[in-house]
Amino acid sequence: MLQVSVIDRDHYLNFVETEPYRNFLQYPSWADLKAEWKWASELLGWFTGDGQMVGGALVLYRKVPGLNKYLAYIPRGPMIDWFSNRKLSEWFEPLLSHLKQRHVFTVKMDPPLVRKKWSSQTIMQAIQEFQSHGLKNRKLTDIRPDQIFNDVEYVQQELAELGWRKNEGQDSFDTVQPQFVFRLNMRGKSLEQVYSGFYPAWQNKIHQAEQEGIHVYLGTEEDLPQFHHLLRITAEREKSQVRGLSYFERMFETLIMENPYRVRLYLARLGERILSASLAVRVNGHTWDLYNARHGESLADPASVYLRWKMIQDAYQQGDRLFDFRGISTVLDENNPLFELLHFKLGFGGEACELVGEWDYPVIPMLYWAFDMYMKKR
Repeated sequence: MLQVSVIDRDHYLNFVETEPYRNFLQYPSWADLKAEWKWASELLGWFTGDGQMVGGALVLYRKVPGLNKYLAYIPRGPMIDWFSNRKLSEWFEPLLSHLKQRHVFTVKMDPPLVRKKWSSQTIMQAIQEFQSHGLKNRKLTDIRPDQIFNDVEYVQQELAELGWRKNEGQDSFDTVQPQFVFRLNMRGKSLEQVYSGFYPAWQNKIHQAEQEGIHVYLGTEEDLPQFHHLLRITAEREKSQVRGLSYFERMFETLIMENPYRVRLYLARLGERILSASLAVRVNGHTWDLYNARHGESLADPASVYLRWKMIQDAYQQGDRLFDFRGISTVLDENNPLFELLHFKLGFGGEACELVGEWDYPVIPMLYWAFDMYMKKR
């Protein structure tokens, strides 16, 4: 039987750097950042009887006001061998036993497993067919996927049998982490081949940006106020919320302390005017386009497309072969503002991925039910 125990930072980092499911949300620096916003944390390891570490997880804890009870959250984790000969119960029973000792009333996780994929070509062809037949209110899930991973389907079945409950949101952004993401897989490709996979219109926008003299450069902490100003402009236009400047200042500080290449700020400038900006986060092999903002109305303006191309080039040159555009909506209605986000990302020729989504384990069912009702009313 596997054992779960708390491990030190160095031990955890040595493990996570070799873990195929590594992502920035499972690094200690992310816990450092969340500590500023009342999240406690632990670094856990799964060990065999002979002391070999075979799994790991960053667990965040949030205390319930007035009670000695905690919500435990494992973002994009845990990092275990989901397809080993071991049953999932062998992984989760020692984990839940440990969390119960920490007075946890419910556990939330969103495993890093992709269950379905759709290529850009498949999506665009389906959209054209929907339009030609006058079909309305179509969603990404109405399209036949290019790939379905049956081993992941079996994992979902096992989780349900163990008592985990899937949080079925109406759309991708109804959960803490988006269930649907868009990724550009560059494995086995040259940069020229990556570029040739972009839509011709996106290639033209890149040429246009170069001809207009738009310059993309790496910013520093001193540029964060300008970046945040552009974020607020974007949020006001989209009627969305934006975190305060202090959050991004703290993000830079904590992530760079762990690794100087963990976070980068990209700015697209024409003269003295910043037109587009993006905050990229990376771990070895994988770069995420985490936060982005723009001055113009259109998401797919030349500056924004050109900025992403520069980010993709940098990621490739650093050895990363997965460029992650993060969340997308499943909406395919061109009149819906959420479709613009998907359309912009489709232009780079990657693939839409559906992950297994968010799962809850109610350690104390009545308290979990009360908490769930409270969150749904917020």
